[in-house]
Amino acid sequence: MARAMKVAIVDDEADMRQSISQWLALSGFDTETYGSAEEALAGITAEFPGVVVSDIKMPGMDGMAFLKRLMSMDSGLPVIMITGHGDVPMAVEAMRIGAFDFLEKPFNPDRMTELAKRATNARRLTLDNRALRRELSDGSILMKKLIGTSPVMERLREDILDLGQADSHVLIDGETGTGKTLVAHALHAVGPRASKKFVTISCAAWSEDQLAAKLFGPTEDGVPLVEEARGGTLCLEDIESLSHALQSRLLTLINDQGTPPETRIIAIVNEHAPDKTLEDILRPDLYYRLGAMMILLPPLRSRGEDILTLFTRMSEQFSEEYGCDAPAVTAQEAAQLLQAPWPGNVRQLVNIAERAVLQNRRGSGSIASLLMADNEASGPALTTEGKPLKDYVDAFERMLIDNTMRRHKGSIVAVMEELCLPRRTLNEKMAKYGLSRSDYV
Repeated sequence: MARAMKVAIVDDEADMRQSISQWLALSGFDTETYGSAEEALAGITAEFPGVVVSDIKMPGMDGMAFLKRLMSMDSGLPVIMITGHGDVPMAVEAMRIGAFDFLEKPFNPDRMTELAKRATNARRLTLDNRALRRELSDGSILMKKLIGTSPVMERLREDILDLGQADSHVLIDGETGTGKTLVAHALHAVGPRASKKFVTISCAAWSEDQLAAKLFGPTEDGVPLVEEARGGTLCLEDIESLSHALQSRLLTLINDQGTPPETRIIAIVNEHAPDKTLEDILRPDLYYRLGAMMILLPPLRSRGEDILTLFTRMSEQFSEEYGCDAPAVTAQEAAQLLQAPWPGNVRQLVNIAERAVLQNRRGSGSIASLLMADNEASGPALTTEGKPLKDYVDAFERMLIDNTMRRHKGSIVAVMEELCLPRRTLNEKMAKYGLSRSDYV
């Protein structure tokens, strides 16, 4: 279950503050109270993780002035105003200024709870979107999301850092669910265009006429995307869906830009038939302009022990979100995770990790049953190559040490005791698997 968001209650009447606080606390909210607007402003910032409930009539700074201050600080902060009888015109004015809603005294407590739930859901969405935008503009955060120590992932991160600094257009290919959109954002975020716009559109989501209007204009929604992305990056997802006519217009745009291009194009290929190459799908001249720099994302089944690392990290995230323990992975389940074909790649692994956490909360089910159900649902499975027993043992041992270090926050003594390992042996194994105590402290 997601953590309860805060509700700041601002009212000069102590009894009213207390009664609202008690009612919302019983409804599962985390409340804090303030006796004046001035006092509340000292404790509420632009990133306040919750909503505000405020009376309109207060001595000193009244609710309307308080609302204006809050809106100037953060227009996305939901504020529920409490009005006295006959103050409805003032409440309507508050809504015009930016209040989320208002309640007229005496109000139904259930109505207060309903409004608070709606407001906190809106606030959670606002904060999540802000966090996502920050992540998508921060290259260091994006690179950390590309989890894994396998050689193919080390090479991928190096390619992103190298190509991110270049001006040439890039073509990204790979199986579904491998993280192609994340890589596109990372290419933009680690390069010299990071402060410019990153504009993205799916070529498969629109008809040819709609897509032409959105990309090149005229459009009723504002400037066409090629203009919006000018100086930054234009990311075209599902480039294989682009008609030959639009491929021709895109090629003209690229040719007219010269070198270096004013706007960088990152094209993402999401699906193409196994018997067709990218040269079969795209016009040859467009293919050579886009594919001069290409990134091919590795399928999950080729990433070895990264599979266990990813499963552990995703399980931990979901266990925190749902307020329960992450499932313990047995040696047999670790082998099954490593052997699975993963046709849906990282996206499939994330789904299975979430379902495993939910199963564990109920105290039933197994990771093996989830893998089996997924493979049956996805039809004929891709084949995976067998691995030597030592590879399975090493992957499981690394996961076990990693999990234990994480759980004990880097306490070497606690890990030695739990795993019954002498310090020298633990140090040797951590060095072997590239694990450092500083990562857990």
